[in-house]
Amino acid sequence: MFAIIQSGGKQYRVQEGDTLRVEKLSGEAGEKLSLTPIFVGGAETLIGDAASKLTVSAEVVEHGLGKKIYIRKYKSGIQYRRRTGHRQQFTAIKILGIA
Repeated sequence: MFAIIQSGGKQYRVQEGDTLRVEKLSGEAGEKLSLTPIFVGGAETLIGDAASKLTVSAEVVEHGLGKKIYIRKYKSGIQYRRRTGHRQQFTAIKILGIA
């Protein structure tokens, strides 16, 4: 059985035992979370209100910063060059089950 959850404006396909990185969530490492699925698939398919009656339980594994990305701006002919960097915060969660 798998479920599709939404976190941080993105959707993720998860199964029991998966570990994934999502946008930063509140909570300490080891804390349990309860997420509402949008879609549940497998032997039986559930969408919308039927899927929202189920819950996806997860555990916070760690918080961290992602890989650094560089943003460059350039305009030719006028000697305009800028470079900035960004590291996105994330929370790693482990899916414990879909019930």
